[in-house]
Amino acid sequence: MNGRECWGIFRERAHSPGREFDDAEILRLTGKHLDANGFHVSLKTPDEIPATVTGSPSVMFMMCEQTGILEQLHRWDGKGASIVNSPVSVRNTYRERMVLLFEQAQVASPASRIMPTETSGVRYAGSVWVKRGDVHSTQDGDVTFAGGGDEAERALRRLALRGIRSAVVQDHVPGDLIKFYGIGRPDLLPRDGTWFRWFYHKDQHVAGHPFDPEKLADLAHRAAAALGLEIYGGDAIVSDGGAMTVIDLNAWPSFALYREEAAERIASYLTERFLEGHAS
Repeated sequence: MNGRECWGIFRERAHSPGREFDDAEILRLTGKHLDANGFHVSLKTPDEIPATVTGSPSVMFMMCEQTGILEQLHRWDGKGASIVNSPVSVRNTYRERMVLLFEQAQVASPASRIMPTETSGVRYAGSVWVKRGDVHSTQDGDVTFAGGGDEAERALRRLALRGIRSAVVQDHVPGDLIKFYGIGRPDLLPRDGTWFRWFYHKDQHVAGHPFDPEKLADLAHRAAAALGLEIYGGDAIVSDGGAMTVIDLNAWPSFALYREEAAERIASYLTERFLEGHAS
């Protein structure tokens, strides 16, 4: 392998509220394992990425999410660089895109409306979640539970006052909240298979609705494939009767509960991806 050059790019601090250490640590540990696999890894912040492709390596792994750096990396991707997750797939996690892609792929997800935040007269019969339409939650107010139309309208207005133009309003789905992590996709199957873990979200009363973990893994894989993600985490609801709904999907989470195991598995996956030239 001759110390093949590889960059790892940290997530922006603004996109890691309360998770700055965890997000940075999973990237560092992944880089450590890739070094052991024969790569020469340099870890960089998005601000340290040069504007030109000249001198950049052909393989990268990254957690950054802001539009500017994703557009830049997308240009590099178009010139033959292998980047995981791909810049396009990370952009697909922006809520407006994700809602549409899940609908197209028939991934079970809450009924959702994309609407301008400058909206009045919002009327909903039940409870909803009002979420900013672009990136995931970066601060209080980005995701708000609303018990009805008046509360939803106030949440939309608060987003508008912050300069956020659009929102996704999703029906509330009752049930047990489950978090999950995944590495790999069945359509880009590594030799040692995909990796998947799930656990109940803390700070909730768990009703214990029975469900099939293999079906949850299949749902998560299909959701990731719909966005083009290879390393991902998300949230799902298991309702009474075992129905499962994906309510969120993120590119490259912190893997906090499984950090050591996940970092080694990610590095193994990236080694195979980068050496065999598989592209998403």
